[in-house]
Amino acid sequence: MDRTLREAVLQLFTNADSYLSGEEISRTLGCTRTAVWKQIHELRSIGYVFDAKPRKGYRLRERPDVVIPEEIHCFNGAKQIGKTIRYVKSTASTQHLAHEWARQGANHGSLVIADEQTGGKGRMGRTWHSPPGSGIWMSFILKPNIPLIATPHLTLLFSVAVTRALHTETGIDVSIKWPNDLFIAGRKVCGILTEVRAEADRVHYCVAGIGINVHPASVKHLPQPVRETAVSLGEVTKKPLRRAQIVASCCTEIENLMSLYEEKGFSPIRTLWESYAFMLGKQVTVRTSDGTKSGEAIGLDQSGALVLKTPSGTERIYSADMDLSR
Repeated sequence: MDRTLREAVLQLFTNADSYLSGEEISRTLGCTRTAVWKQIHELRSIGYVFDAKPRKGYRLRERPDVVIPEEIHCFNGAKQIGKTIRYVKSTASTQHLAHEWARQGANHGSLVIADEQTGGKGRMGRTWHSPPGSGIWMSFILKPNIPLIATPHLTLLFSVAVTRALHTETGIDVSIKWPNDLFIAGRKVCGILTEVRAEADRVHYCVAGIGINVHPASVKHLPQPVRETAVSLGEVTKKPLRRAQIVASCCTEIENLMSLYEEKGFSPIRTLWESYAFMLGKQVTVRTSDGTKSGEAIGLDQSGALVLKTPSGTERIYSADMDLSR
């Protein structure tokens, strides 16, 4: 199948506000009417619904909720992020595929996305449940020109980008739990896992894995007590959601914030992150490799570490599990 032509046909229908004739499409795209009909037939086979009228042509009436590259590209306004996409129906982990692609020379901003993960990865070796057709399971490949010591900034940047994208697409208030979990009304809707490959002080690439619970099926079969602490966007909005549009919005926000970071450094990213963080100013308990500590979460330092105010003084937390103190 000619994916480039299929994408061009789909983009025309996405932008059209009326019927398009086969002759008009073929003239615009420089192909035969038979090739146009073939692409419409292929799109119908994966769930796109077209109305057809004699002497008027075709109109796209319904879109399936798919995360194929052509559908994402119809809505992605970013110049680099998400412009090159590898889609698989099912995989053990998009992180694994992204690392393989990065080692093979994938471009900055490349995206791996799957309809299902059978072995999704979370922080600290945890499993991320990723049932088919129910959520967004994706990994971005970044090649930032930053020192290794600055890579924690990327995790925080991605947290802000996805928070903003989810609010744009749903209107829901999403908040961040340090360092990179996204919550809605106290329940987890998204997790982010950032992995870096570097040598000495040179960053070769970064893979940022993002899992978003979109439809209720994404959390329906989670084991207890995880189910009680998770939520999907659909459960909150009670409205139909299109995963491709959410992915495209994530691409746009990531690109915008990467540009801001490159221009002005970490300070504006830190300010944005702190504005979305729900635990700041509250008593929290963190579990680190050095043990458990409690105190007031007061913000981020310039390195991206969490600043914790404890009875014995101020401490900086670089990696830990965290919960609000009871």
